[in-house]
Amino acid sequence: MARLEYRLFDEQRGFPLLYYYDFIDKDEVSLRFACDYFVKERVVYEKTSCAIEPRTYVIYVKVAEDEQAATVGTGLSGFRGGIRIELREYREGTSDYPVVHVFQFQDDDDALLHLQSDYLTWNGIEWEKTSAEVDEDRKVYVYYAEPVS
Repeated sequence: MARLEYRLFDEQRGFPLLYYYDFIDKDEVSLRFACDYFVKERVVYEKTSCAIEPRTYVIYVKVAEDEQAATVGTGLSGFRGGIRIELREYREGTSDYPVVHVFQFQDDDDALLHLQSDYLTWNGIEWEKTSAEVDEDRKVYVYYAEPVS
């Protein structure tokens, strides 16, 4: 088990610690490293970088002022165990990103491969990733993508 820290990317303030997780599984650290955004307590943070320090994994973030936390979606209600990833259609100039499909994984590796992929085919449509996030408030990962024309 490892320690994961989220630190604010603010050099003048010495990169203050925002959140930490002791005894976190390295597979979950990998999933979080693959995400561009982190949502916690209705605040959206954008990842600036990741680092490995002795006995600690670190994700540096800044507040994403132009982003809003989702208030609706599938989350984990009614699903026992595993990992959920929402495929959401990214639409420029709006904050409405409809859910296209919800993937459920029992294996961390399968979920990680989905989050790391640049393209994903679902229901005969190829989707190009624009970003990925971990939404702790709703307990779900999100893969934002646009259909490839």
